[in-house]
Amino acid sequence: MIEMYNTNIETNETIKTKKYEKGNWINLIAPSEEEIQEICKNINIQDGFIRDALDFEEKARIDIEDDDNTTLFVIDVPIREKEGDNLIYSTMPIGIILVRDDYFITVSIRKNEIIQNLTKNGMRNIATYKKSRFLLQILYSNASLYLNLLKKINKETEIAESDLKNSMRNKELLKLLSLEKSLVYFTTSLKSNEVVMEKTMRGKIVKLYDEDEDLLEDAIVENKQAIEMAKIYSDILNGTMDAYASIISNNLNGVMKVLTSITIILAIPTMISSFWGMNVPVPMQGNRFGFIIILIFSIIITLLVTIFLNKKNMLK
Repeated sequence: MIEMYNTNIETNETIKTKKYEKGNWINLIAPSEEEIQEICKNINIQDGFIRDALDFEEKARIDIEDDDNTTLFVIDVPIREKEGDNLIYSTMPIGIILVRDDYFITVSIRKNEIIQNLTKNGMRNIATYKKSRFLLQILYSNASLYLNLLKKINKETEIAESDLKNSMRNKELLKLLSLEKSLVYFTTSLKSNEVVMEKTMRGKIVKLYDEDEDLLEDAIVENKQAIEMAKIYSDILNGTMDAYASIISNNLNGVMKVLTSITIILAIPTMISSFWGMNVPVPMQGNRFGFIIILIFSIIITLLVTIFLNKKNMLK
């Protein structure tokens, strides 16, 4: 899908357009081969940068093509996917291509909240011809989105822990495991994005005005805060998982201890009765009250063993 936007310099109004003209923002979402060729033909660039941004395994980086005067920024953005009744948090790359001083291109594999948030509210805060500012707005918006989703992950963790206290079910444990994986993805992506922003700040890859530098510094601060939050939440979740693993193991040991004690108690009357069931002469075999005496004896021994095991906390 291809969407093009252009901001009027005089009115500062951003509208959709179908004309390829200087200052356009071209948004590509899962473009087809024909759409890629159309873009390359109309704005005179190679298709390599577009295809790189469509690789789901692409890492956050900056690449400059001097021949075309084109710069590619790849950053990782957070995404939420529905899996059954649960939301799964992960990351995906999006490409931001600055073509000379003419075009600003965003390339993504699928729809994502970063691009959707940019197009909300009539795009009043966006000027497509201010490419450096537009790039930094995306970086700042991305860092803020990470922070918001990290808070949601922490809330879901608290809910799963609360459910787990009442019921040691696999569902809650798998939920915690999924959230732990999400935090690992977030931490890795945030660190990669930090490298891109730091390189942008140091390397003067794009022209930055004073206000732009302030915005980039704010984005870096937000990103660092997200990294710290992700690390803290991950440490807490790891500790929680270890604690519940110990609790489950302890509960299992308790169950095995009780079952072993019950087995011992039930074995006593069985053992005694088996002695008197042998086809050899035994005491009281001619006594008319022999059965009752042996039964009472078995009960007494069983009770004594039960009391002993109970004192040793083997039945709790």
